[in-house]
Amino acid sequence: MEESIKKILVTGSSETIGTGLCEMLLADGYDVVGLDRKPNKWRKQVDEITVRGDLLDPATFQKIPNDIDLVIHLAANARVYNLVEDPKLARDNFETTFNILNFAREQRITRFLFASSREVYGNVGDGTYSEDEVSLKNCESPYTASKIAGEALTQSFQQCYGIDFVIFRFSNVYGMYDDSDRLIPTFLQSAQRNKDLIVFGKEKVLDFTYITDCVSGIENAIKQFETAKNETYNIASGRGNSIEKVAQLICEYTKSDSNIVMQESRTGEVIKFIADISKANKAFGYEPKIEIEDGLKKAIQWYKNSM
Repeated sequence: MEESIKKILVTGSSETIGTGLCEMLLADGYDVVGLDRKPNKWRKQVDEITVRGDLLDPATFQKIPNDIDLVIHLAANARVYNLVEDPKLARDNFETTFNILNFAREQRITRFLFASSREVYGNVGDGTYSEDEVSLKNCESPYTASKIAGEALTQSFQQCYGIDFVIFRFSNVYGMYDDSDRLIPTFLQSAQRNKDLIVFGKEKVLDFTYITDCVSGIENAIKQFETAKNETYNIASGRGNSIEKVAQLICEYTKSDSNIVMQESRTGEVIKFIADISKANKAFGYEPKIEIEDGLKKAIQWYKNSM
């Protein structure tokens, strides 16, 4: 454990990554404070350390302890197409990121981790993406814009106020603690009911990251913060799988009679993304272990036990 990092604030602590991360950090002896608009329905121990509040509400910041060593900002409106339909949600992402960074500035917190997304790469080719391949002209959606803006804000607060950072670009995290309308939970719910699985884009290939790989990568960066700081890292599996393949595997593993229905890709969505994860591996030993086949089996078992 990084000696000077003892107390950690995790925003978005009741969501998928937040729950898994808080669970791991608590188990490893960190003093953790969660922050979320909603109670944590997955883990009682995480709910007990979660402050209820909205990062758009100034009163929320009065509830947060003043002895935080590190902020991990996961909270966001994170469904790409929802933000195409309602771009005000993207504005909220920008404002909440500004508000939590400004809180860190006011409290003289000098370490900040920001959750960005593989969406920032846009649609530019068929290869594997390294961290230096982001361009504003490839900004596909308001959600993408909110994450690019969040990265820029994070960089600016380091330049102006000395808040060291790590930026993570996540990609399709799945496995536990998720009953949303994201792709894998939706497919699982449809398969269990023998309903059609709708695939938006036959050509779509994405990088799916099992939850334990994701949160262990975050914790590794915390433990090696001085080595990792002031850089951006892909946190993903480093392997691509088509949405159609994921649908087929879920039907196979659940013994579902669902049909797989192909439709056109939707506005604002990235068509192909596979992450180059070598930078994170070199900086803090990030090494994902769960292949998509095993990850889906684990996810299906978790949903059977928990939902």
